[in-house]
Amino acid sequence: MTANGPRTGDSEDDDFDAVAAELLAVPPGDFVSSRNARAAEASSALSRRIRGLRKPTVAAWAVNLLSRDASFREALELSDALREAQDDLDAAELARLGRQRRALVAALARRSADLADEAGVALSAAARDEVERTVNAAIVDPVAGAVVGAGRLVRTLEPGSLDAETLGDRVAGSIPGAPAAPERPRDDLAERRARREAEKRRREAEREASEARRVLARAEERRSSARERADRLHERVEELRRDLARVSDDAERADGAVEELDDAVASAKDALASAERKVRAADGAGQ
Repeated sequence: MTANGPRTGDSEDDDFDAVAAELLAVPPGDFVSSRNARAAEASSALSRRIRGLRKPTVAAWAVNLLSRDASFREALELSDALREAQDDLDAAELARLGRQRRALVAALARRSADLADEAGVALSAAARDEVERTVNAAIVDPVAGAVVGAGRLVRTLEPGSLDAETLGDRVAGSIPGAPAAPERPRDDLAERRARREAEKRRREAEREASEARRVLARAEERRSSARERADRLHERVEELRRDLARVSDDAERADGAVEELDDAVASAKDALASAERKVRAADGAGQ
């Protein structure tokens, strides 16, 4: 099924899907001229379909930009994995995943607004809300994820409104269908308990590893501080050793000076004693 009339051949449908994905990512102000230029280049049948391509709403265009971004592709892969795992998780873990999903949707909506801004278009608050609802639908529902991932929205999606008729009015070209997953047999109670226990042990191991990383980080920080202090003390010791050597040299020189002065003092004393004897001798001769 296509959103623009019956299929006329796989090749033409594929060609139209490719052109639609390209044109629906063109800034809204350039859409009409770009559409007409592409229609003029195409064959008559394809040209008619291209000319009938509707201009997307600003919100739908912003989602089409997001569908090309790596962050959205990674989010779809993560959401698929979470959907597969959620049957085996307890209520607390499901609540945590729900918070993560809401944060992821908000982050993707901001990324879509940033991409629009980079293309020169500022999203209004209403358009941002439409983008977030569409992204939420894509993350929650695999069909919506496939539709958004095709990058051919002309109108945004609403969660729960994903029937073929509604999608045909909101998607240009063929409507991507999510392949039906093979029905999985229900696990018996023992297997479920074993998986829960394994998951519990994994979470406990992750908590232990996280705590061990924190302890290691604190120990490394203390070691780094101790190493810095030891280095400073070693530097101080070297400074003191240099000072001690310098003072020792000064002391030796001072000792030499004292010895020289001792000799001078002794000589002066001898000279004084000799002079005093001469004075006494002179005094005795005068009497």
